[in-house]
Amino acid sequence: MARSLTIEEKQSKARDLIQQARQVPVPPDAGKYDMSYIARVKDLLRQARDLVKFIPMQPIATPEIKAEVKSILEEADRADQEIFHSKTGS
Repeated sequence: MARSLTIEEKQSKARDLIQQARQVPVPPDAGKYDMSYIARVKDLLRQARDLVKFIPMQPIATPEIKAEVKSILEEADRADQEIFHSKTGS
């Protein structure tokens, strides 16, 4: 059986997934409106959110951990806004 990730590992992996979403190359033909591009980015951001969303409900979650999770969730939302709703790009 695979071991579960620690809170710190989940937070780190979530941040890595958000960074990966930001780095997905925009297809030159359809731009940011390409369905496979949208699906890939949205999936990475969903994975990041899913990794951390239940951490604040754990009994060992300190206020600092809860604040860090909130920051990660806000970062995922911000990345979504920047990627899909910015004026730059295709």
